[in-house]
Order: sequence, then structure tokens, then C-alpha cells
Amino acid sequence: MSKASDVAPVLPGEWLGMIGGGQLGRMFCHAAQGLGYKVAVLDPDTQSPAGAVADLHICAAYDNENALDKLAAQCQAISTEFENVPAQSLIRLGAQRRVTPSGEAVAVVQDRVQEKAFIRSAGVPVAPYAPILTIDDLYAVPESLFPGILKVARLGYDGKGQARVATRDEALHAFSDFRGVACVLEALQPLKDEISIVVARGLDGNVQSYMPSHNEHRDGILAVSTAAVNKQSELYQKAAQAAESIAKALSYHGVLCVEFFILDDNTLLANEIAPRPHNSGHFTMDACFSSQFQQQVRVMAGLPLGDAASHTPSVMLNLLGDIWFNEQGHYQEPDWAEVLRVPGACLHLYGKTEARAGRKMGHINILDADPLSLQSKTARVASVLGISYELHDLV
Repeated sequence: MSKASDVAPVLPGEWLGMIGGGQLGRMFCHAAQGLGYKVAVLDPDTQSPAGAVADLHICAAYDNENALDKLAAQCQAISTEFENVPAQSLIRLGAQRRVTPSGEAVAVVQDRVQEKAFIRSAGVPVAPYAPILTIDDLYAVPESLFPGILKVARLGYDGKGQARVATRDEALHAFSDFRGVACVLEALQPLKDEISIVVARGLDGNVQSYMPSHNEHRDGILAVSTAAVNKQSELYQKAAQAAESIAKALSYHGVLCVEFFILDDNTLLANEIAPRPHNSGHFTMDACFSSQFQQQVRVMAGLPLGDAASHTPSVMLNLLGDIWFNEQGHYQEPDWAEVLRVPGACLHLYGKTEARAGRKMGHINILDADPLSLQSKTARVASVLGISYELHDLV
């Protein structure tokens, strides 16, 4: 049995494995190949973004035992790009190879009921909540949880599987719409800001934390992420310490992201954990000495972590499929040439063959040392693409 704690390095030239063929897996492939590794990707989609650039694409379901065993036979270390891969698949792989993060760690964060309880047990505060396993639980919750958000416990992402509920009756209707699956009811909070902290934790327990990203969501999907605010402030230090505490308590090895709410009174509450590189950490690809994807490679290969410091303030704009269509609904390729005329604009497209509304097609990082110039450049890029962008106080 190979364990994550087995720190014998996997050297460049060897094979690394990735379960999941989406854009996060694609960017992992680029980082791994840049360090000299070969990559095998397991994903059932013949057109997967990661499979298209991998050295080997094993096209099969995530729980296909023959495919899992083939991946384990090919690769010395294996990781995942999304949290909804079957935990048992990771556990099966972990019996043969080093797997980071472990199936046991991923299993905790796949279920919001377990995740909330775990975060609180790690000494990190969360918003008031109640597990909703049956309809009787909704009748029993206190009125203080309303207005709230009802979230399905499993397989929810990008705002899917969530409903704002002002009253108990609305919660009952939403629970019925969710077909009675296990949920969490969380009290709405007076939010001033939303931030996230991406953390890399090596096999030796060493940790590198990136500066916080300030996040703006639209329709439940991250739209704008700004990494340009002083990490040394007390609140951001507290958030980084909380994220590192969660990683340590989870015996986590790899890259993870913890999303936080900042309330009007500056109270910090953990919202959720993503056991993988994160959309809000894409700024690290251009604004940091070591990207979150390179850290993912370094951890699984048993190499020293890279420097997570940011060398330049940045703003990340998420590129959804909507911008490929004009006001009349006709397909129109965005004006990339005009975007790339903006100094400091770094374009990353994911190689997806079809643009659809709400589909993540790519992102743009805009970099500038001066906060006012950074926002001016971001506004210019956003205007070209028809993306809404509001100026913020970055000083």
C-alpha cells in the first residue's frame, strides 16, 4: 500500500495521474508537463479538455475498476480535479499508489452535513445551520434560521442545488423540489465581502498559503476575483490560519480552497471547502511565483512546495459561454485581439468545443502594480467582452 506520507519523490520523466478531465485537469497537465512529467487522465468524456492535452487519456467512468487499476499501474502518484469523484475510487487507488488528497479527506467535503460539522470541530466558526435529513427536521428547526439558504448536501456546485428560503413554508417547498435529499439549512448572514484562501500542504506537512481573493458571484458562479489587497492585515492572517488549520485537521495533502464570509462587523465565517485547485486561485498562474497547479504537482510528486507569494496585484475575469453570443443570440467569437492589446492581460482558454450560457470557457488575469491602473485595464477588458465590472477600493 502506498501512502501520501511516503515522501519518496516521483522524479520528472515519470507518470502522474489525474481523475477528471475538466479545465482544472487541463491546467494541471500543462503544469506537470512543464516540469517534465507525463500525465494520464481518467475521464469518460471523449472531448474532455484535459484528455485532449494529456499524454494518455483513459476514457472510462470514474468508478470503472479496470480503468482505475490501469491508471494505478501507469502512474506513480494520482490526484483529482473535482470533489465529486467517487471517494471509493480514490480509496481503491490509494491502496496501490500515492493519492493526494486521500479518498477519506475528499469524502468529508463531499457532504455538506459532514463538512460543516468538520469545520466547526476544527475550531473554525461557520454560519448557524441545521442538517435537514427528513421533512420532520424542517419542522423542528428554530425560526432564527430564517431567512436562510437550503443547500443539497451532495453534488451541488456553482449555485446549483440551492434555494433562498424566507420562511419555513418556502423551505418545505424547496425541500420537496430537491426530492427530499439530505440538505443543510443555513441562516443568511449580513455579508460585507466574500474571500477565499488557497492553501497547499505538502507530504511533509509544510504549508504555503496564497493571498486572499475577493470574490464576486453572479447567479451562483464566480465572475470576478481580485487578489490585490494586503495579505498582512489581521483579518486575512486569521483567514489563512483558519484554512491551514482545516487542512491540518483533515490530514490533507494537496491543494485546497476555503471560502469565507466576512460579515458587516468583520466576523469571519468559513463557508465551504474545495479539495482541489479553485477558480478563485487562477490568478496564481500569472501573478505568483508558483501557481496552484504547480503546487498540486509538487505535492503529489513529493517535491518541496513553491513560493506562493504574489509578485503583482491582479484581477481575474471568468469567461462564460454567454460572451460568445451577441445581443441577437447569434454566435460571435469574442474580440481576443482587442483584449490582448491591454498590457498585462493574460488569456487562458480551456479548449472546449462548444460555448453555452453559464459554461466556463476560460479566464483572463489582468496584472498591474498600480491599483488604479489595474482597475482601468480590467474595465477595458470587461468592456470589450461585454462583462459587467465595478470599480473597488483596492488600497
